Amino acid sequence: MKNQAHRFLAAVFLILIFGVGAVQAVLDLRGGGRPRALDLFTQPPTEAALRAYEKGLEDGSWFEQQARPLMTAALFFALGDAGDNAVLGRGGWFFYRPGVQYLTRPLPRFDRTGDPVDAITAFRDRLAERGIRLLVVPAPNKETVYPERLTRRAEGLSGAVNGNTREILARLARAGVETVDLAALYADARRTQGDDPPWYLPQDTHWSPRGVALAARAVADRLTALGWTAPGGVEYAVEPAPAPRAGDVPRMMRAPLVEAACPAEPVPCERVTRRDTGEPYADDPASEVLVLGDSFLRIYQRDDPGAAGFTAHLARALGRPLASVINDGGASTLVRQELSRKPELLRNTKVVVWEFTERDIRHGMEGWQDVPLPPAG
Repeated sequence: MKNQAHRFLAAVFLILIFGVGAVQAVLDLRGGGRPRALDLFTQPPTEAALRAYEKGLEDGSWFEQQARPLMTAALFFALGDAGDNAVLGRGGWFFYRPGVQYLTRPLPRFDRTGDPVDAITAFRDRLAERGIRLLVVPAPNKETVYPERLTRRAEGLSGAVNGNTREILARLARAGVETVDLAALYADARRTQGDDPPWYLPQDTHWSPRGVALAARAVADRLTALGWTAPGGVEYAVEPAPAPRAGDVPRMMRAPLVEAACPAEPVPCERVTRRDTGEPYADDPASEVLVLGDSFLRIYQRDDPGAAGFTAHLARALGRPLASVINDGGASTLVRQELSRKPELLRNTKVVVWEFTERDIRHGMEGWQDVPLPPAG
């Protein structure tokens, strides 16, 4: 009897090993392609080739596409395991795993071409050669602002939890780079103004409309205090513009059952409009203030409801329209590469405000390359 059970389990095991590959090969052929397994025999057996082959199997596997969402949902609902990209916090809050890793791991030893401080100071110096000032604004991860929502062990912590960012800010200060410490701003706001509504979205990586307005006002006050820009002559107003938003962290789990359990909720945005025309805020490419950034600038601005994001509220605080370059997830290098292809944006610029999410200090897409400015026009 025991031998029969062993033979049955061995048969099931062999079916799983060879059956999945055989079915996938048939599906590849029916789709007009060739079996992916043949790639093993057409590429050199290097580590990079094998990793690329493994990644291709994961991305193209029918079993992977069908089973993973169900397994992800099962693990989430049974064990609270949110998968590779997400972490389930307390009280239904979600966090982005790379942001958590940024807080819990020390910075690497940067080489000469990947140090964020070197890239930032080089950019500052190139701008200065054209008479342009630079203000650097790291946007805190939600984990930095709400660590106690991530884990009970963070309750009652005194002092900042984002040691990596504080190290970079200190180095930038020694290099003479002007910055705005938004993490300290939010910590003070939580103490003095409370968390109703919260400064960040519970199921999203980004700040809330309340957090946007606070950050925009702080940057405007800093620019004015430095004497880098004077109040403009455009008057703006705000109007309520609630917009439904589903959190991006549950969406990253790629499990429809989890997304269905986290439906979109109305977010109390405020759209910025011109008082003279009533038109929603719009950028001016000829502005003397240029803003560079990532999805923290895109949210509410290019997303619904529009004209309610950071650039619109900064424009309102400064009394002038701004120019902007926004690259989702690419504020470390890609946004400067995009700027290098748009020389017209620097023609009238006197100030550049550069926002990037703090986790990009470690995890920035394309790292921290040295990117030249576009030719002077």
